[in-house]
Amino acid sequence: MAWYDEDSWLTAALSPNLSTIFISLLVAIVLPILLHTFLYRKVTPTNLPTFLLVGPSGSGKTAFTTLTERNTVTQTHTSTAPLTVEALLPSPHVPASSHYRSAGDPAYERSRRFLLLDTPGHGKLRHFATAQLANPAHVKGIIFVVDAAAIAEEAGLNEAASYLHDVLLSLQKRYTESKTSKGPKEIPVLVAANKMDLFTALPASLVKVQLEKAISEVRNSRAKALRDAGAALSGGEDEVDEEKEWLGEGGEGAFEFEQMREIGTNVGVLGGNVVSGKEGGDVNAWWAWVGEQL
Repeated sequence: MAWYDEDSWLTAALSPNLSTIFISLLVAIVLPILLHTFLYRKVTPTNLPTFLLVGPSGSGKTAFTTLTERNTVTQTHTSTAPLTVEALLPSPHVPASSHYRSAGDPAYERSRRFLLLDTPGHGKLRHFATAQLANPAHVKGIIFVVDAAAIAEEAGLNEAASYLHDVLLSLQKRYTESKTSKGPKEIPVLVAANKMDLFTALPASLVKVQLEKAISEVRNSRAKALRDAGAALSGGEDEVDEEKEWLGEGGEGAFEFEQMREIGTNVGVLGGNVVSGKEGGDVNAWWAWVGEQL
């Protein structure tokens, strides 16, 4: 039977029959719905981007988490367990992926959503942060909060520098031990210098300089310890690979955050103040950084 015969399927499909009209309407209504559902599931991420919040105890991490979740700051205490909150990037900050989307676009609202994972800063509880750094599948960025006033003291500076050294070294190992030629995705780091309202707080530029100097000292002292350990093991089968534990460029010299660019880690230092006289704190520079990563 040819396609042009009266009994052919094409003739029946184009004829003004009630069944043909019904099927055509059904296809016209259902097909766009199915197509939209398929594309929506394909494009919409199943997991929200996560920002890992780390830093020494008392730096203001939990206060920033509260501010992120409630847009206000309440009295906090030292955290002993990780805390994850879902938040929206506050206006007028716009995610980098949505600069050309209108405010009423559902995709624009989805792009503003993110998770903030607050980890304890006590030395015995930092394994929560290191576990996330070992497999940062959904980590979009790391916010390392420091007390800009405590940095002015040697004890506070050494604690912050030692912790930051470990965080950056974990990212470096993740890059150097990658089995792909392309390397893992980049994870930027923001050093959030908090408590800028205090008289003794150092400006962000000086916080950067002080941390770089202190990290250089941490790096040198740990390298010496590794060399001593290697000397103690000389003649045995075990060897200490000092190069793997050396942060930044090999050899001697001062450490600079700029060296981390070579391993796909951009480190920035921005000042702010979570607890301030005005509602919502004074952390606009931090929000702008978060928006650049979304």
